[in-house]
Amino acid sequence: MQRDLVEHRRWMSKQDLVDGIALGQTMPGPLAAQVAMWIGYLRGGAVGALGTATAFITPSFLLVLGIGYLYVRYQGLPVVQSLFYGISPAVIAIVVVAAWRLARLTDARDLRLWLISAAVGIATAVTGTEVALLIVAAGLVILVWDAPTGWMPWRREIPALGLPLSAAPVLAGLAGASTLLALFLFFLKAGAFIFGSGLAIVPFLRQGVVMDNHWLTERQFLDAVAVGLITPGPVVITAVFIGYLVAGLPGAIVSGIGIFTPIYLGVVIPGRWFIRYRDDRRVRALVKGATAGAAGAIAGATVVIARGAIIDVPTAVIAVASLAYLWRLKFKLKEPALVFTTGAIGLLLHGV
Repeated sequence: MQRDLVEHRRWMSKQDLVDGIALGQTMPGPLAAQVAMWIGYLRGGAVGALGTATAFITPSFLLVLGIGYLYVRYQGLPVVQSLFYGISPAVIAIVVVAAWRLARLTDARDLRLWLISAAVGIATAVTGTEVALLIVAAGLVILVWDAPTGWMPWRREIPALGLPLSAAPVLAGLAGASTLLALFLFFLKAGAFIFGSGLAIVPFLRQGVVMDNHWLTERQFLDAVAVGLITPGPVVITAVFIGYLVAGLPGAIVSGIGIFTPIYLGVVIPGRWFIRYRDDRRVRALVKGATAGAAGAIAGATVVIARGAIIDVPTAVIAVASLAYLWRLKFKLKEPALVFTTGAIGLLLHGV
């Protein structure tokens, strides 16, 4: 984006791009998608942001639909089962590395943040449940700690970006009337809590998709995460795959709209406000605490989902080898290469 839009096309200044990156690091959502929406917003307001969002998401959306169709049709075949036998433990390694990198980047040498990450991680691993409130609480703890007085003088200027958590039970009741409505509301809520990394959504998705609504099995959920990792675009495109498995094409569409709506609103609504307050210590403190909580949630989620992926000695070996591979080698696209390689190993192990 910097090379083509700032240096070559000169559609925007370097400061405009930096503002978009700063906004993306502050609001929930995958950074690349947020910056793309920000560029559209600068060029054409809310409509421009919608246009760039659509262009950015469509290739991944179509590819995931194709994979979803093949997965549903051939899921019972030994070849598909063998593929994901090898892929699932590799996904665990990918999530572990993502959690560590996010924690190291966010927590740095701040003992408070490491304690928050550890506490949220342990809570997630032990309970295996959604930790949205813990992440919000983590942000508030650091906010109050770093700015104990007058910590939100700008609170009236911040528009509501999502639904109050207190409304969740009411929404759950409404969602029960329709699977499509349930999918939309669930992913709308999940999209509002993707802080720090697209993989931060994994614990939220598992809780709602596997534990609460029983839309997918543990194995199907791991397969969905793997699809999000091997396809180009943001990892949260996993939502589209899940929606397709649950309710076909309509489910994929409403899930995609649900997951990306909070991300879009997080760029369009506070855009100008953010430019004014991006250097405010209260904003930075809130995001710092929430991101530390998200890193812990990812780490805890790996413990939970590993129980369904590492089921014998070969899968344990694949997980450890994958972790070593990711830890030592540094080059682009290594995660997709790992997923394809471990899928081939799964085929070999099962003699397919």
